[in-house]
Parts: sequence; structure tokens; C-alpha cells
Amino acid sequence: MADEGKEETPGAGMFENRLRKNAKRLRKWARAQGLTAFRVYDRDIPEYSYAVDLYGDHAHVVEFPRRKAHAKGANADADRAEVLAAVTAVLGVPPERTSVKTHTPQPWGRSQYGRVGEGSERLVVEEQGLKFWVNLGDYLDTGLFMDHRNTRARVRSEAKGKHFLNLFAYTGAFTVYAAAGGAAGSVSVDLSNTYLDWAEENLVLNGLADPRHVLIRADAKAWLEDQAKHGDDKYELIVCDPPSFSTSKKMSGTFDVQRDHVRMLEHLRALMAPGGVLYFSTNFLGFELKDTATRGMAQVEELTPRSIPEDFHRKEIHRCWRMVAPSR
Repeated sequence: MADEGKEETPGAGMFENRLRKNAKRLRKWARAQGLTAFRVYDRDIPEYSYAVDLYGDHAHVVEFPRRKAHAKGANADADRAEVLAAVTAVLGVPPERTSVKTHTPQPWGRSQYGRVGEGSERLVVEEQGLKFWVNLGDYLDTGLFMDHRNTRARVRSEAKGKHFLNLFAYTGAFTVYAAAGGAAGSVSVDLSNTYLDWAEENLVLNGLADPRHVLIRADAKAWLEDQAKHGDDKYELIVCDPPSFSTSKKMSGTFDVQRDHVRMLEHLRALMAPGGVLYFSTNFLGFELKDTATRGMAQVEELTPRSIPEDFHRKEIHRCWRMVAPSR
């Protein structure tokens, strides 16, 4: 949208037109899928490197700075103003219900869930018959990784009667899906008390809080190694979605998914029941799965890009595998 007396740039018209086209199609699709949180624009046009998500009647806009564009003298502030005006005009979301953030690339990907704001009002969104608390203002990530929606649906469909393990559990969305699918019990491990509390609130929100669903605050890497060596519990269904890189005063050492995944998958294999299923995912797009990492698995299938939902235009957001242990 242009200010009075200012001619609108061709790019702005392109962005608004694409947003309108996407919104018309995806709103209908989302209703059919039972979603009130979904992506309506995903860096579709190179000149407008933004992700625009709807969370109920709120919008979440993330800018991905483009060095090349700035080198050419692009006016980032003007671009942002045009994008936000289009969000209001096309999506009907006023500025006071729009959260705007800038994604600063970091080598550790999702390892640091640091605050970027204070005291934002939380809201509840619906996804495929389940509900989740999200926070659009306080963190870069909102509490619900929408790109894993398809894999969560797989977990729910496979969970009945199984013991479920969720490593690097974050806010427990996979755990909610497993519980909703009738899991016999679950263990969710994360280093952050904040996110474990959030996971418990998500279980409560769905009427699924139960002593059988255990939340453990621990360094997932160290916990996994200890359980592989000394634990007796076996799991028929596991999800492991680690950060690319992580370091914390609460951890012993650091975690690097490329460096550590062979040992980690070896330990996970030790915790899998006969015929058990592991979903392993990473958002480190340079990741290379080593042949030695899947030793002892009966089946290994990469699900990417089928694991990425329809509302994500860019398919380079994560990689995901389904691994099956031998039945005996």
C-alpha cells in the first residue's frame, strides 16, 4: 500500500497480489485441515524475503534480511512498511495484532530460544483437533513449529498403546499428539523449565495431563547416553528433533548435530523396542546422515519433502527420517 502522493512500487503490488492469492487458497485449505495457525506467505517472491503466519486473528511476520538486496540500495524500512500494510489490507489484521521480528542467521539454528520481548499476551490455536498455547511476542519461535505438523499427525496415528519418548521436547507438541493418539505413556526430556512448564500447560489444555506422561528436565544428550548405558526402559515410538547446535551453562559441553548424530542415534537404537519407530529430524540443512549412524536399523526412509506441510512454499526448512528397529 502506498502513502498519499507516493507511487507504489511494482514489487509492492506483486507482494500484495501474492499474499491475496495465497490467503484465498490457504484459508480454505486450513479450515478443512482444522488449523487456525498456518503460513500464508513463505518468501515466495525473492524481493520480499518474509514469512507471514496467521495465528487465529493475529499475524506473525518474520523478516529474513537479504544482503544482496541491501547492497543494491534497497530500502528495508520501506519494504517492511509495504509488507505490513499489505498484511493489514489483505489479511485484515491490524498492526496491534501483528508481531514483527527479524531472523538473524546463527550457526546453532533452534538451539537458543532467547527472549526478544517481554510480557506478550499468549493465545490458543487449534491444529488438527488439538489446541496449543503460543506466544507471538516474547521469542523468535512461537512455541509451535508448524513445519512438523505432518510428522505430528504420523505420531498420533502410530501412538496407540505405545511408550513414547520425546527428546529435545520444547513445548511438547509431539507429546500432546502422542497422548491424543492413545500412547500408553510418554517421557519428554528438555533442558528448559520454561518449556517443560509450557508442555504441561499444553497437555492440560487438551485434557491429557496424566502421571503416565512424564516431563524430565535434563540435558537430552547426557540423559540419552545414561539411559542407553544404564536404563531398562524401551520405547516403541521416539521423536528426536535436536537443535543444530546448543550450548548452555546447564549442559556438559556442547551439542552439534552433525558431529554428534552418529553417537546419538546409536544410543537411541539402544532404547528402541523391537520393531520400534524413530522419527529423527534436523533443521540444519547442510546435514549429512552418516551411513554408520543407521547401523542396526531395519528400515531407514527419508520423508522429506513429504514431511513439510502444503502451506510452506520453501521446502528447505527441515529434513526428516523414519527409522525402524528390527522386530527381534
